[in-house]
Amino acid sequence: MKVNTSIAIEVGAARTAQYLPLLKGKRVGLIVNQSAQVNGVHLVDMLLANNIDVIRIFSPEHGFRGDQDAGAYIDSSIDSKTGIPIVSLYGKKKRPSLDALQDIDVLIFDIQDVGVRFYTYISTMHYMMQSAKDTQKEFIVFDRPNPNIHHVAGPLLDKRFRSFVGMHPIPILHGMTVGELAMMINGEGWLSGHEQLSLKVISVANYSASDEYTLPISPSPNLPNQQSIYLYPSLCLFEATAVSVGRGTDFPFQVFGHHQVNLGSFNFSPRSIIGAARYPKLEGQEVWGMDLRNSTVRGFDLGWLFSAYRQFKQQGQPFIIHPDFLDKLAGTNIIRLALEQGLKVHQLEALWEKELETFKKRRAPYLLYDR
Repeated sequence: MKVNTSIAIEVGAARTAQYLPLLKGKRVGLIVNQSAQVNGVHLVDMLLANNIDVIRIFSPEHGFRGDQDAGAYIDSSIDSKTGIPIVSLYGKKKRPSLDALQDIDVLIFDIQDVGVRFYTYISTMHYMMQSAKDTQKEFIVFDRPNPNIHHVAGPLLDKRFRSFVGMHPIPILHGMTVGELAMMINGEGWLSGHEQLSLKVISVANYSASDEYTLPISPSPNLPNQQSIYLYPSLCLFEATAVSVGRGTDFPFQVFGHHQVNLGSFNFSPRSIIGAARYPKLEGQEVWGMDLRNSTVRGFDLGWLFSAYRQFKQQGQPFIIHPDFLDKLAGTNIIRLALEQGLKVHQLEALWEKELETFKKRRAPYLLYDR
């Protein structure tokens, strides 16, 4: 990690003295992808080098190596390097079978998140926590920093719109690490059943929410750099519209545009990119819109979405292509209705001010780092 502090932070996976003794003699299952690195070595390889019995890998969206398209079906397989079986958590089922857990003693989650509710790694964590609880397995989270930890913004999820892109009653930007969120999921009773999950979090050392840092590894194919991670919360709602957010370019989630409604002076043409955007929206079209690669916008900004909606309406072009998906991403129908009814952004944001304050108080017992 690149950190603006005199003492470098140490991610949970790097704090081996905290957890290796807990794993000796245990059969271990890992929920990991390419981001599970310890000083440049993948967690799988590091644990094997320390004679830890890793018997199964569970892979999320984008796959174990992080090279699969968003939403692409991923089948179970064998890791060619280690020979360890890989169970897909993004294929026919989002949860493993009981057989896949039967011979495991402890499950470890180590995936870099970006602090956004609709980024599906936290949904995968929830399902694996539920599976661990149902089968009475230990669950350990190797915590990592949240690059959007400074922001708590957007509407809280309305349970009527619960889906894999939004499972918890938290805002779009929740300002928590995955370790803190795991503690909240467990502590607030968001898992079903009466038994208590055996949960342990290996926290990040020398870390506080005031730290600025750059992720050392891209967390997924379409978030290739820090700028895309910062803009992702604001641009992802465009996924339910006719507008391209740059999938199929070298700068996804750093631009947006359309081929019929001119949204700006910057032009680009989405193309098929295997492992990132095999069939991108508006493929091969000349698209006009905005280049945000130098934007200083952070957090959750609805201005671009509302402006684009007005421009589409003025030209009589359909904007919201998948209203159900928009509501699932937003976790509510309030944003879609506000667009259709002509509300201003500040009027909309005022609707969830109080619930954000309530959420901050509710999450307080689970925070591990200074705010």
